[in-house]
Amino acid sequence: MKSIFDIVSYECSKIVTQSYSTSFALATKMLAPSIRKDIYNIYGFVRFADEIVDSFQEYNKKELFNAFEKELHNSIENKISLNPILNSFQHTYHQYAIPRHLVDAFMKSMRMDLEKQVYATQAEFEEYIYGSADVVGLMCLRVFVNGNDEEYENLKQSAMALGSAFQKVNFLRDLKADYEYLNRSYFPNTNLLQLDEASKNRIVEEIKDDFHRGYEGIVKLPNNAKFGVYTAYKYYYQLLRKLEKTPSLEIKNARIRVPNYQKFGLLASSYVNYKLNLV
Repeated sequence: MKSIFDIVSYECSKIVTQSYSTSFALATKMLAPSIRKDIYNIYGFVRFADEIVDSFQEYNKKELFNAFEKELHNSIENKISLNPILNSFQHTYHQYAIPRHLVDAFMKSMRMDLEKQVYATQAEFEEYIYGSADVVGLMCLRVFVNGNDEEYENLKQSAMALGSAFQKVNFLRDLKADYEYLNRSYFPNTNLLQLDEASKNRIVEEIKDDFHRGYEGIVKLPNNAKFGVYTAYKYYYQLLRKLEKTPSLEIKNARIRVPNYQKFGLLASSYVNYKLNLV
């Protein structure tokens, strides 16, 4: 029976989430049980695509990506895949009527990472951010609003802003790894070899604006999603604050983290704010 295979597929996506991102997995646990599985399914899909372009240096990444993309299309068309990650994703894709253009935009940005190393203009940067982050927020939003088109349209801009904020925080945190190991530079008009406080602060202020617009949508989310998304927001905002206080030279030479004890403290404070209807 396919139901057994589907259960195995969902568990694979959950394991991927827990293995690759303890922070995202923690936030997902704060979602209502009825939608956790689908967020795991989305994360598993985007993580596997990202791993192909980022991590498999000793393999033909373009060949692997092409095969993954072909199987993705087949899974959506046939509503099944022997790749358990894609099998679970296609289920969520169909259940919540995720627009195909969101998936295509995501894959386009991932493909850009195969060859493109420098994003020299703001337009290039925004196109990449839209595909790599904004659309992931929109996929999750389809789940949060249970496929309701009106709610989706009302919250769409805030979900995109929050996705942008999360991605830009990751870029700022991972400057060293992106530049030294992947030879990539995402922020336009920024010399990462000479990153100074002014350039860093300009990036931080841009991200704060994204967070502000993203928060406006969080307070309007259904209760099944609000606490989990707010938890993720609090974590990433705390990470941004740490980056803001860290000298630019140190950001270039080390990966800034939020320690586990602070993560659990953020979780506790988020829960109190949520229960007191302060969100």
